[in-house]
Amino acid sequence: MKELLLIITAYLIGSIPTSVWVSKRFFGIDIRDYGSGNAGATNTYRVLGSKWGTFVMVVDMLKGVIATSLYIFIPDYLVNELHRTNFMIGLGLASVIGHVFPIWANFKGGKGVATLFGMALAMQPIVAVSCVGVFLLVLYLTRFVSLSSILAGVSFMVFILFIFNEKETLYRIFAVIVALMVVLTHQKNITRILKGTESKVPILKYRDRRRQRRRN
Repeated sequence: MKELLLIITAYLIGSIPTSVWVSKRFFGIDIRDYGSGNAGATNTYRVLGSKWGTFVMVVDMLKGVIATSLYIFIPDYLVNELHRTNFMIGLGLASVIGHVFPIWANFKGGKGVATLFGMALAMQPIVAVSCVGVFLLVLYLTRFVSLSSILAGVSFMVFILFIFNEKETLYRIFAVIVALMVVLTHQKNITRILKGTESKVPILKYRDRRRQRRRN
């Protein structure tokens, strides 16, 4: 019963529609009516700018961290590593499902990438930080949040399976599912990137201006 209550709590935490509340509170709009129509950090970057996009991304990651850490309320999981890992995966996935299908926003949410990274941060901080490094590097080079998210998600699988060689079978399966899910939920973004129509986030604009001046 306690596990079920915590799973439901994790879902409710994940359901907090950060980008929707921010767009309505500070801009008087619903973020889902603009850009890609997605209630996630990528669309927030695109529509509201890097300041609010970063804020939404951080809060959505914290949702994953907090939800995945709810295991601490059951003492048995503090001493049994295998059971703890399995339960943390359940809690984290519940928060991701909440983000994608939020009860507080008519079940129309985001793609869950930031919340997934928050979940990874709670479970494997070193792996999560490595993935964030991949994300930031790709973002710096391309300014595509979507591409950064995709490659960070794929790198999560690579880190778990090959570099850190995680032994827990369920965790390895979870890593593969994460990579597949990130790629599948970004199919439209991949198509736009290939067509050259994907929007870039408004960061590093001073660098781009300097490069443009050099060309001229």
